[in-house]
Amino acid sequence: MSSTAGNPTRFGCRLIGVSGAALFLGLCLGPLVGSGLAQRGGAPADEEAVRPAPRWPDGHIRLDAPPGETGIWYGPGGPVPGLADRDDNPRPHPYPGRPKLSEVPFLPWARAIYDYRDVNQFEPHARCKPSGGVRQFVTPYGNEIVEIPELERVYIFDVGGPHSFRIIFTDGRGHPEDVKPSAYGHSIGWWEGDTLVVDTVGFNEEFWLDRRVAATTRQLHLIERFTRTSYDTIEYEVTVDDPGAYSRPWTSGLYLRWESDQEMFEYICQEQNLAGDLMVGTQEESFFGNNRIIP
Repeated sequence: MSSTAGNPTRFGCRLIGVSGAALFLGLCLGPLVGSGLAQRGGAPADEEAVRPAPRWPDGHIRLDAPPGETGIWYGPGGPVPGLADRDDNPRPHPYPGRPKLSEVPFLPWARAIYDYRDVNQFEPHARCKPSGGVRQFVTPYGNEIVEIPELERVYIFDVGGPHSFRIIFTDGRGHPEDVKPSAYGHSIGWWEGDTLVVDTVGFNEEFWLDRRVAATTRQLHLIERFTRTSYDTIEYEVTVDDPGAYSRPWTSGLYLRWESDQEMFEYICQEQNLAGDLMVGTQEESFFGNNRIIP
């Protein structure tokens, strides 16, 4: 979507002057399949290949990389269906229990917003705005999670975002009485066994909850559960409670996949921005018709 100052060709899918599916498959999908990147966000690997999740010296599970190692968490890539799978989707996301679109308890106005945004993709993320809620985990180039036990905080950094990050307080505090609304809201967390449970309130209405345009209001309350089931997998479950947009709370989820030996790099959001189709409304041209591959 935007240029990167760190390694602009790391995925082999940048501006290409010749259109055609064959060229795309050769230059883009080949490297992705070879490196394993095409499998991000899918179901957990075969049990025989699973490595155990790393732990702190006291035995507590950790969500970041052990000392001497680096890595980035990636959510599902490609045309992500968001928190709900379309009813006619032949390849639903493998996370169990995800609702179909018809099962999401939209209020009428929220469903109308969904339908409008589905056609007119004026997404704030394409304009370098922070991506709150689930959208944070399906942004380009993944996320880095950093735990600092001494501060009793967990930080989540967006690699492909507007140089922003989220703080989860794990020191036992509650939410302030008057929270200034923001894209990330105010997050407090606690551990239930190997699961980090995060309670977030105080959202504004200036972001999209996921990549499939789910609407929210300032009444949004999220309960997220991060369970690192292996070295390479986090099961991410989220319950959406927003009486301003939905008739009842509903739950969905996805998998985050670990890519070792990667670090955050400088991400320049606006320079040579290639997401023009997403910034002007309906994307009428075909994927290959404008000789462009949007990263």
